[in-house]
Amino acid sequence: MNSTQTPPTGIDLYNKVAHDSASVVISEYSTSFGWATSLLPAGVRGQIKDIYALVRVADEIVDGSAAGSNGAQKVNIRKQLDALEGEVYAAMKVGFSTNLIVHAFALTAVQVGITKAMIEPFFASMRADITKAKHTPKTFKDYVYGSAEVVGLMCLRAFIAGREDHYSPSEETALDEGALALGAAFQKINFLRDLDADFRALGRSYFPGVTVETFNEEQKQFLVADIAADLIIAANSIRLLPKDVRPAVSAAQFLFQELTVKIARTPASVLISTRIRVSNPRKLVLVAKALLGVTPR
Repeated sequence: MNSTQTPPTGIDLYNKVAHDSASVVISEYSTSFGWATSLLPAGVRGQIKDIYALVRVADEIVDGSAAGSNGAQKVNIRKQLDALEGEVYAAMKVGFSTNLIVHAFALTAVQVGITKAMIEPFFASMRADITKAKHTPKTFKDYVYGSAEVVGLMCLRAFIAGREDHYSPSEETALDEGALALGAAFQKINFLRDLDADFRALGRSYFPGVTVETFNEEQKQFLVADIAADLIIAANSIRLLPKDVRPAVSAAQFLFQELTVKIARTPASVLISTRIRVSNPRKLVLVAKALLGVTPR
């Protein structure tokens, strides 16, 4: 820190600690997402970290630390999730929370225009994870919207905050569609990568009509085609994003495209027992492409 700068105090210090806490969450839980986020300008980077941290904490309640703790029961998990959601709305209203992650998220939400209409579907999908083991086409669509697509919309709000007037109504629609599609692709790719883990450890089968025991090549290729269609929509919207955020979104898009290609080339019988990954050297290549201004197709 520059010696001439006055260290933050009071609420400014608390805000800083809250944002720093959110930054720790992403650095510990997500290498790939962390790499992409590092390409963002500092202010937006912090806001995306705030969003990610809240999503991560909610997921930990449902599937991670809280769900795996001794004595954890579905009713207690539901209460914790409900309490977290209530804290978020309260913090957005009064501008403060004793929960540092909630406090950071609320500051960002108010600043960039993340609304309750985006947050409610997310928590609804988290609640579905507590009790729902299988999905119908309708519940799957709703689940993906709440668990991933609205998160894409939240990130988009951070990307274009203060620059909304630069877009025509048709461009705003295209940006929203791209954010929704990239969020959906991310979620569906993870479902495919975690088929066995979700079924064995959590007893869940997200894709309607798909089970580990009967998963076959035809089903895999159908799902891959659906993901590829989402990625095309997402790629077409990247050019509309502000120039300073394009490299980060392009890097994420490149990573998802790479994973999709690898999944397509992996036999269904292997996919159910192997989590497909992109090596760190290959990730660096994809990041370099994004930094050079190459845009996904």
